[in-house]
Parts: sequence; C-alpha cells; structure tokens
Amino acid sequence: MWEYIEERVRTHAEYILETGCTVRACAAHFQTSKSTVHKDVTERLREFDLPLYRSVRAVLDKNLNERHIRGGIATRKKYENTRK
Repeated sequence: MWEYIEERVRTHAEYILETGCTVRACAAHFQTSKSTVHKDVTERLREFDLPLYRSVRAVLDKNLNERHIRGGIATRKKYENTRK
C-alpha cells in the first residue's frame, strides 16, 4: 500500500477512536467521501494494523447499534422545531 494512503487510513482511524464519531462525521471533518473513509477503516486498516482495526470496528458497531435511536431523536427535533 502506498505510504500516503496508509497515513490517511491511520488518520481516519485515530480520529474515529478519539471522537467516537460516525463515518459521515469523519468524512465531513477531513473533506473526503464517506465511501473513502468507510473503505479505509473497514478494509485497508485491517491489512496493516489489526489491533487498531478492532478498536475502530468496536466504535463503528456501537454507532450502527445506536443509529435507529439517533434517527428518532432527529425526527423528534425536526417536528418540535416546526411546531414553534
């Protein structure tokens, strides 16, 4: 793997670990596509740093399990704002 890609992958992974953010938020922070971030942290990271991959995978799984809750909260806020 090219060095600049490996550096980008590590940067994305470390940011997700530090903040606990979603792939979408990480992509917005680094101004890259969601597809790139997702491929970086789910496929490329596993190739060269398995312990870091497992840590990031735990954060991504947590975000996946909370997704439906976050969607409900966002919908509630949306309709509360329209009532006011």
